[in-house]
Amino acid sequence: MRARRYSNVVGFDDAPFARSHRGDVQVVGAVFAGTRLDGILTGRVRRDGANATRELVRLVAESKYARHVQLVMLQGIALAGFNVVDVHALAEALEMPVLVVARHRPDMEAVRRALLGRVPAGARKWALIEHMGPMEPVARVYVQRMGLSLEEAGRVVERFAIHGHVPEPLRVAHLVAGALATGESRGHT
Repeated sequence: MRARRYSNVVGFDDAPFARSHRGDVQVVGAVFAGTRLDGILTGRVRRDGANATRELVRLVAESKYARHVQLVMLQGIALAGFNVVDVHALAEALEMPVLVVARHRPDMEAVRRALLGRVPAGARKWALIEHMGPMEPVARVYVQRMGLSLEEAGRVVERFAIHGHVPEPLRVAHLVAGALATGESRGHT
């Protein structure tokens, strides 16, 4: 079977927020056609809430890019603190693969303790994370994936990781989200 080549992708990241913040947090999607930035999508998800999957589906499906996007990338499996994305439901609703990327392997035991200790619906959110399985190392990052092989995931990361280890759609989404929240972008993804 020939491996697919993904050229049109959208990468999502959330805006930074104060530890004391309650309510909605801005989410940014950077749409890329190859290595060219094609557009930006913005939405909001509830801090530690349960609407991230629904909002990402809406942002992609209702955008002018919906016909062209072939793959969704996420900067981690949760947005706005612990608003955990149901990656299976996202992939199914959009009928496309989803690639979760992290620069470093997360401390899953610390995540589990935090979710089960103080986050609303923490057990359900932890089950979503567990259902995705462990993060796998590939192309100098860690990934979880739905609808594509590890080899394909590695090729996607390598193709889009132009200025570092993190793919450009995620790097740009991170920069834009930071600028929207604080007035300027800072740090790396």
